[in-house]
Amino acid sequence: MLAIIILALIIIDIVGHVRTPHEPTLKEAAVWSIAYVLLGVVFGFVVWFFWDLQYAGEYWAGYITEKSLSLDNLFVFVLIISAFRVPRKYQQKVLLYGIVMALVLRLVFILIGAAIIEKFAWVFYIFGIWLLYTAYSQVREGIQGDEEEDEYKEPGFVRLVRKVFPVTDGFLSDKMLHRHAGRTYLTPMLLVIIALGSTDIMFAFDSIPAIFGLTKEPYLVFAANAFSLLGLRQLYFLIDGLLERLVYLHFGLAAILGFIGVKLVLHALHENNLPFINSGMPFNVPEIGIPASLGFIGGTLLITVVASMLKTRADNRADS
Repeated sequence: MLAIIILALIIIDIVGHVRTPHEPTLKEAAVWSIAYVLLGVVFGFVVWFFWDLQYAGEYWAGYITEKSLSLDNLFVFVLIISAFRVPRKYQQKVLLYGIVMALVLRLVFILIGAAIIEKFAWVFYIFGIWLLYTAYSQVREGIQGDEEEDEYKEPGFVRLVRKVFPVTDGFLSDKMLHRHAGRTYLTPMLLVIIALGSTDIMFAFDSIPAIFGLTKEPYLVFAANAFSLLGLRQLYFLIDGLLERLVYLHFGLAAILGFIGVKLVLHALHENNLPFINSGMPFNVPEIGIPASLGFIGGTLLITVVASMLKTRADNRADS
């Protein structure tokens, strides 16, 4: 069912939005952004109907977490699209194709992660510690600012593609390949799609372990990723220029990642079988349930947005 829904959404996006290049209006972006959010939420009820409330809660917690973490993706997407100087009317296409590429890569990552988790429970120690470190990095970025994000650096894979294949000097409408004088050239259109998809996998190293901290079901992990990422395209046009107002976003994401990191470490201790830790015996530690996880993640997001808006409003008043 999930595969059918995802394919249907991609086809709708290609036929309804991408086939005829245009710059979406604010109304169009708002309507479709709300539609994708509602679809993501409704899918939780589908999970509830076919399985149970526990799995539905795990999916919703994963979806909300992935949706919040995907805001960081948007910062980088803005930088990449600006660096490549993608014409506004072609931005929908590069975003959609880049997101589809990212989904395929994430599916591979999820399947590998699920196989590792099934065989080695101790991997939750690694996931938990990694998320705690990522939370620390988010706090550091929030304190220091995003100076390092002011300039986009091409991923190594994109630089390799440039060296191996001939590339046209500029965009040729929305073509990804161009045939000239018996040679096939790549266009910047294809390069920016590759850049978006390959850059996104770096975010997956944070978000996918975080979702595995909320559910052990690969199906639900991928569903949370799919509905979150597919809604990013219209969200990009809706809040483009507004992201900078979320001044406390890094701190909110740090709190969420730190919370899930602790949750993963507690789970690893509860399932411990490493011989050099407690003689291979599990620890009698409490585990954080899904209702508590949902409450913490939702509450943190609400506080982050409200505090950011109040801070931005106060700064604007001080400047005026």
